[in-house]
Amino acid sequence: MPPPSSSRIRRALISVSDKTDLVKHRAELAGEIENTYAKLRQLVINLEDLDAAILQFDPDYQVEAIRPKAFRTPKDWSNRSQMTRIILSILRQAAEPLTTRDIALELLISRALDKNDQRLLRLMTKRVGVALRGQRDKSVVQSEQGPGQFMLWEIAR
Repeated sequence: MPPPSSSRIRRALISVSDKTDLVKHRAELAGEIENTYAKLRQLVINLEDLDAAILQFDPDYQVEAIRPKAFRTPKDWSNRSQMTRIILSILRQAAEPLTTRDIALELLISRALDKNDQRLLRLMTKRVGVALRGQRDKSVVQSEQGPGQFMLWEIAR
């Protein structure tokens, strides 16, 4: 039998490496599933405890009739880092400090969203505020009190 060629050995080593990665990935997934089941068990226990507490106040209450309140992402959900990049770009182009609301309005315009939707503007103003506070903590932007409850924001110098 002839000795194995180097390309055949290389292919064998690659497949062993891939197999090792696959086994490692499977083990990680299995661990994540176990953790998820443990969280689920704890959530069920917490729910049963709440049901028992409710029934102590009102034994006739139909706890099963309480509809679950699930988290649903809004249709305008955005990638947080993308939103931060747009916000910083708006601030870089600004000639003067902008309010949180002004930045949110510019963000809506830049993303071609309805700038007249007051509910969406309030939501985006809150998100912009959260993103800006995170950037302020990193000393990327600075703020000062603006009109009303709004802060004035600018790129840190």
